[in-house]
Amino acid sequence: MARLHEGMVILYAASLVFYFIDYLNNNKIIHRSAFWILTIVFLLQTGFLISYMIGMKRFPVLSLFEGIYFYAWLLLTLSILLHLFYKVGYAVFFLNVIGFIFMTIHTFAPIQIEQSPIGEALISELLFIHITFAILSYTLFSAAFVFAVLYLFLYTLLKKKKWSKQFSRLPSLQQTATGMKVAIYIGIPVLFISLILGMQWAHVALSEWSLFDMKIMGSFFLIAVYGSVLFLQRSGKLIANDFAWANIFAFLFVIINFFLGSKLSGFHFWM
Repeated sequence: MARLHEGMVILYAASLVFYFIDYLNNNKIIHRSAFWILTIVFLLQTGFLISYMIGMKRFPVLSLFEGIYFYAWLLLTLSILLHLFYKVGYAVFFLNVIGFIFMTIHTFAPIQIEQSPIGEALISELLFIHITFAILSYTLFSAAFVFAVLYLFLYTLLKKKKWSKQFSRLPSLQQTATGMKVAIYIGIPVLFISLILGMQWAHVALSEWSLFDMKIMGSFFLIAVYGSVLFLQRSGKLIANDFAWANIFAFLFVIINFFLGSKLSGFHFWM
């Protein structure tokens, strides 16, 4: 399995290199090759996910190690859907850069695959939905981040009048702005639902837990940050570049909550 993951990382890297070459030279053959390599990585990741589920007899999201893999798989899935159904160009590339980073972390992290510290006795459908929704919200916020970066890049190109053929597959400013808004619109309620279900699970399954746990407080803070960004955007106080920068800074808190929040939490051992 270790060799398989290393092979997936190599293929992933090759796909990103092909995408980069394509965007520099606008080569359709290279573009198709990049997509098919990415499809092979997706099939391998999906196959491993399914085999892991069969072997463990549960959905693999109950540890940080498993959560990172599922997050990388969701990013890859989203990028393929965007490639097939929407002309958003660089969004596919940047989403896969993030996915590649997390896949590399998963593959070369100095830890072994093991059962979750919470124990099989506490695994329930409620916990499964809570964790899955949390990772899904992180994926949506990642998409908002990617669209924000693309928006700023596009704005700079148009302002300096440096448009050329290698940028022909870039989405429009309107598409990137819409992508940011849609990702936040969906991401906020998904994270809120995850948080409510998680607290319900803690109340039922744990003898002791605190509302002031760092992970819980961090998740509420994320909702407040993205809710504020959305409110300011809707009220006209965050427009154009300011809205894009707000999404970029907000995503930094997603990364902090994903990793640091788990380390400082009293009972969030899995993500």
